[in-house]
Amino acid sequence: MVTSYNRIAGQSVERLAALSDGVFAVAMTLLVLDLRAPAAELIHGDRDLGHALMALSPKLLMFMMSFMTLGIFWIGQQTQLNLLDRSHRSLAWMHMVFLFTICLMPFSTVLLAEFIHYRLALIVYWFNILLAGTALYLTLVCAIGLKLTRDDTPPDATRAIKRRIIVAQSLYAFGALLCFFNTYWSIGFIVLVQLNYAIAPHLGRRSTHPA
Repeated sequence: MVTSYNRIAGQSVERLAALSDGVFAVAMTLLVLDLRAPAAELIHGDRDLGHALMALSPKLLMFMMSFMTLGIFWIGQQTQLNLLDRSHRSLAWMHMVFLFTICLMPFSTVLLAEFIHYRLALIVYWFNILLAGTALYLTLVCAIGLKLTRDDTPPDATRAIKRRIIVAQSLYAFGALLCFFNTYWSIGFIVLVQLNYAIAPHLGRRSTHPA
């Protein structure tokens, strides 16, 4: 009997998790590369340094926001992977689509940091989050369709994950709409959403999936 390549390719959940960890680690590290100390030749006192640091604050804000974004999505994909008994070639490719959206995050972060007052830059950043959330949702749908989840997975676990993603993405979309009033309103709202998902589990609220 001839074995099809597609039946044996991409079966390891552990290797998929290892690839994900590497991609997230690199993306998180790239975020900080846009933060550079002020040029020494332009600094002649504490006042100059203070002004230079104030000018750097938008980039610092974007770094913080995007680091939280990546952290939330890392926890989300780890939650999904922990439910799997095995992987599949189709799921592996779906997951790589998700990782592709994660690789775009440093670019959308730099774009927003450089053009923080422009609506289009905020929309691009939000669209990056939307792509990541959609890809993560579809990887779960793919895993369920291929019956890759563990036998001991709670019946309502996947429904809770889907609901969590939809709610979070709805909040992000609302935050993006606020840019038509002021981009800082959008950024502030998105940060509050992220803080909610980062802190809420420690406050005793039930949470299965934060992305």
